[in-house]
Amino acid sequence: MTNNNRGLSFSNVDADWKLALDPENIFWSVLPRSNGDFMLPDALIDLYKKEMKHLDTEMHNFRFREPLNCVYIDPTDRCNANCPYCYIPAKIRQQGTQMTAEQLDTTLSKIEEHFRGTKKKPVIVFHAAEPLLVKDILFGAIKKYHKKMLFGIQTNALLLEKKDTDFIKKYRVSIGISLDAPTASVNNRSRVSREGEGNFNKAVQALDWFNGYEGLNVICTVNKFNVNKLSDLVSFLHKKKAPMVLLNPVRLTQKRSEQVKPDDKVYAKNLIKAVDTAMALTKKTGRQIVVGNFANVLLAIISPTARRMMCDISPCGGGRTFLTITADGSMVPCGEFIGMKEFSGGNIFRSSIAKAMESKPFRAIRSRMVENINECDTCDFRHICGSPCPAEMHARGNINKKAVFCEFYKEMIRHAFKMIAEDNVKYLLRDDALDQMVYEYRY
Repeated sequence: MTNNNRGLSFSNVDADWKLALDPENIFWSVLPRSNGDFMLPDALIDLYKKEMKHLDTEMHNFRFREPLNCVYIDPTDRCNANCPYCYIPAKIRQQGTQMTAEQLDTTLSKIEEHFRGTKKKPVIVFHAAEPLLVKDILFGAIKKYHKKMLFGIQTNALLLEKKDTDFIKKYRVSIGISLDAPTASVNNRSRVSREGEGNFNKAVQALDWFNGYEGLNVICTVNKFNVNKLSDLVSFLHKKKAPMVLLNPVRLTQKRSEQVKPDDKVYAKNLIKAVDTAMALTKKTGRQIVVGNFANVLLAIISPTARRMMCDISPCGGGRTFLTITADGSMVPCGEFIGMKEFSGGNIFRSSIAKAMESKPFRAIRSRMVENINECDTCDFRHICGSPCPAEMHARGNINKKAVFCEFYKEMIRHAFKMIAEDNVKYLLRDDALDQMVYEYRY
């Protein structure tokens, strides 16, 4: 890639397409390579000059002025699983604390207070180890606060019962089911229960109970065991009527995760295959299945400020648009920082969200920007990728190093431009996302 300091940078997407891109504000044009040398029409250059200042401002505001909108609450540190790549230290998962009903109520009341007067309801996601270990207090809290907050639960489904799914549907709770592969033999190598088996049967049972529920998504952590099964997983989940799957890379916050990291090129090849499978199934049946993390890359290009996964913008959303509250009340920028005491911004039981947001650890995470990272500072894709993740890089010794999966991200972004050029976006984004979009400018 070349970089013209400030202006349009020119590169090839693949054998068929070439790209003109302003890396600073993501103004772009994709052109057929058969056109010969890069020659942009005068009208397009005029449009670029006309929109540059506006797009610069929009990107700056998205990077630095987006408000807090999501709080992850870890109501328990404990887990009934023992996944080899878990970002929570094993000792915490085995011996950690749990919130009481009163502590959870205190937490939610302080969140309510923080967001009082805002137009949008805050999003609350019960996350971390296994939140359904304390499902009674979760469901009680959802009943009490559901008119004031939007709730989600991330679970391995081992404790999920049919009556729980009825409750979740009744209160319009979003639900993420952890599933790594379409077969028990592969899934249970990484999604391991403490009893030594896995969560495959329970996760599949949960998918049947939810039966296409629009608030359902499946979280797959891509590792060396399942990386070659991603396309098969998409086909399996489509049959189960799951509307969305996230094929997320394993995070290397804990050293043991290194042992199950997939190769970047192998991961990219298989994720592209999974995206193509999802697109083919959507076209054939008229019923969507969306690969969520790839959809977010598309959004980062066609509507940068519409993306919701804030790991792929710099600075990331940790301690900025979201934070995590652990079972002992600690406020950390993101769940990936659990176990790193130096990143606590205070305790919700004794302090406030506002103070946490202005704390030194939170400001430190917000100060990690691609402009300060070697290679990222000159990369064309720096504001599409964001070079995640700060916790991962801190654990590896230098928070200001480029992303572990750098080459993977580049391949995903190139493929996203290819999909845009071939007019496939309508098959790869959720219908509701497309319905909410309007052209701000068009050539």
